[in-house]
Amino acid sequence: MEDMPITPAAEAAVFGPVIDEATLDALELCYRENGFVVLRGVFTVELMDRMEAECVAAQQKVLGGELPERYGSTVFLDDASKAERFVNYVEYVNEISPAVHQAATHPVLATVLRRLLGERAWLRDRYNHGIVYQDARPGRESGYTRIGWHSDWQSGPSLDIWPSTAFTFHLDGTSPANGFLRVVPGSHNWATPAPYRNVNDVEVPADAKPVGGHSDAAPPFEMPLRFETIPGEVPVFTERGDIILHDCYLWHSAARATEENTTRRHVRGGYYGGDRAAERVEQFIKNAAR
Repeated sequence: MEDMPITPAAEAAVFGPVIDEATLDALELCYRENGFVVLRGVFTVELMDRMEAECVAAQQKVLGGELPERYGSTVFLDDASKAERFVNYVEYVNEISPAVHQAATHPVLATVLRRLLGERAWLRDRYNHGIVYQDARPGRESGYTRIGWHSDWQSGPSLDIWPSTAFTFHLDGTSPANGFLRVVPGSHNWATPAPYRNVNDVEVPADAKPVGGHSDAAPPFEMPLRFETIPGEVPVFTERGDIILHDCYLWHSAARATEENTTRRHVRGGYYGGDRAAERVEQFIKNAAR
């Protein structure tokens, strides 16, 4: 099997801080071709500092039982038994951090996402975990290590909320030392089959669409089940304040840190271009099943 070519655009997909019309054109072209881009310099240092302080404070409040159960979760953890000593996730952090809400609705970010998803693009902030703060540090106290290969669409292949673009606001820069994002450029244009179970080990609904992607071209190989190397994959390294945007059909995973005493903290969420009513139906079904 031949490796996919790694294009210069995939290695240097960084834009900003000024996003004028010409930059938007170049950004959209890169996103359509590769499935991801990086925005740099959009957020001020002051906003990043506030976001970090508010997220860390929320993390401590979840650990101390000072916030309702809604804001804490162990669903994504590799070892949920560690949740009593450390908090890896704060869900719906947008409701308790003004800085996160400001960042997620920043006019530059909104402009870019309307270009990618259409003028009716909407922020998924009320259901399905909302916007999430993640402390993905690799130390012994952490219940998280990394997540294997997947596409975001695979978490809800029966829903009509797609397409979407995920955003990640990096409170820490990323590197081999503290872990980083792995992506397969162009994989968003493959018709990726729905898995038997999604990335959270939840059984996929019977009415799931059979494939998801921006074309009907079959993937050149199967998506690995865990962390195997994929031909053509590239690392995405970031600086503090960077924003990664990636397509919902893009194959991606996380590389585990090589040093234990490091941190990798970020805020993640998404904008969607599909039917927003489908989101409410999904939440109603989840609530009825409890």
